[in-house]
Amino acid sequence: MFTPGFVAPEDRDAVTAMLRTQLDRLPARSPFYADLFAEHGVDPSALISLDDLRKLPFTSKQMLRESQAAGPPLGRHAGVDMTEIIRVHASTGTTGTPSWVGVTRRDSEAWTEMVARAFHTMGARREDVVLHGSGLTLFVGGLPIRDALERIGATMVPIGTGASDKAVLAMDTLGVTALHATPSYVRYLAEHVRKLGRDPREFGIRKIFVGGEPGGGEPAFRRNVEEEWGAPVTEGLGNADMAPVLFGEAPGSGGMRYTGGKHVVVELIDPETGEPVVPEPGVTGELVYTSVDREACPLVRFRTRDRIVVTGLAPDGAPLIRCVGRTDDMLIVLGVNVFPSAVRDLVQTLHPRTNGAIQIVLPEEGPRVEPPLRVEAEWGDEPGDLDGLRQEIEGLIRSRLTVRAVVTLVPPGSIERYELKSRLTRIAG
Repeated sequence: MFTPGFVAPEDRDAVTAMLRTQLDRLPARSPFYADLFAEHGVDPSALISLDDLRKLPFTSKQMLRESQAAGPPLGRHAGVDMTEIIRVHASTGTTGTPSWVGVTRRDSEAWTEMVARAFHTMGARREDVVLHGSGLTLFVGGLPIRDALERIGATMVPIGTGASDKAVLAMDTLGVTALHATPSYVRYLAEHVRKLGRDPREFGIRKIFVGGEPGGGEPAFRRNVEEEWGAPVTEGLGNADMAPVLFGEAPGSGGMRYTGGKHVVVELIDPETGEPVVPEPGVTGELVYTSVDREACPLVRFRTRDRIVVTGLAPDGAPLIRCVGRTDDMLIVLGVNVFPSAVRDLVQTLHPRTNGAIQIVLPEEGPRVEPPLRVEAEWGDEPGDLDGLRQEIEGLIRSRLTVRAVVTLVPPGSIERYELKSRLTRIAG
């Protein structure tokens, strides 16, 4: 019998009871779910155990967009009136038009609890001075992170993006011990520091917390960042529609564990069939989230499109995971699934001959791509023979990812840099 593997055994009964209450009330609160359950002929009040979740239909991002268009401002799935909303965030829009996410006072408290648990797991402590290199605007990696760090008692320095000189000033004068940003910005800031003629290690950063995009778990990328800053990297994973951070990596653990407590039920499914996958070491799948006690925008079996691999188990048996990319970003080359982040990590293994900056150039929108895969990669500080380097990268991609690639080497700085999230693909033209 399938049971979601991310719910702690001691929490299972409480989570089941809370979820039954949530589902009993949901059709009356949400016209979207009243229609969806009726369409699929399911009665959510029949849920007896968490195993019964698989009988309920999935919710997709496109369905939420259509719900919001049909019932503005927050959608037919909103669950509460706008007068109950204390703050509005938005999805980052990596796969389409950004959509609004409302938060009630109780939702905000739950978010703060979940994110604080994740950051404590990642190593944040009261004595830390954390330079926050993510925006404090609509991005869920902004204000909710501030709330969580304040809950922990850490000192937060809200630099945001687009202010790297101020970030350097803060590191010079405020005794900053930790950085928090996307992997892209952590690398961008290191490059900015070196352009100033300085070494990132001189600032004495002791911890680096990353999230918001794949990259923090890529071995070569992480190794390069840790060498640049002289500090260990830990990562978190969340979702704008459910909660800012739901997974956190304990230092040295080898993967992120679920840290959302009793607020969310996490499932792992086969992204092709939708069938549940038991989260055992070595398996891959897509994360699916169900709200347990959400007031605004409660979601049932929400498909995140986050593709993860289970890297192992914690001492208490909790699955440890890495995010390898989004199924939306995945390219299919003659039937082979290729994540752009995997290409970047392979190129990064050749540092310092390369600097890890890449873009895949597509003739048209994916996911299907006719071979060869066209890759642009910047050479690094010690490139050596460029033709030999190009051939080595092409060979790595062919042997590790089993697809044929044509690599074009370009000078450092040729590929556009992004302070929030890297764009690893672009359409030719």
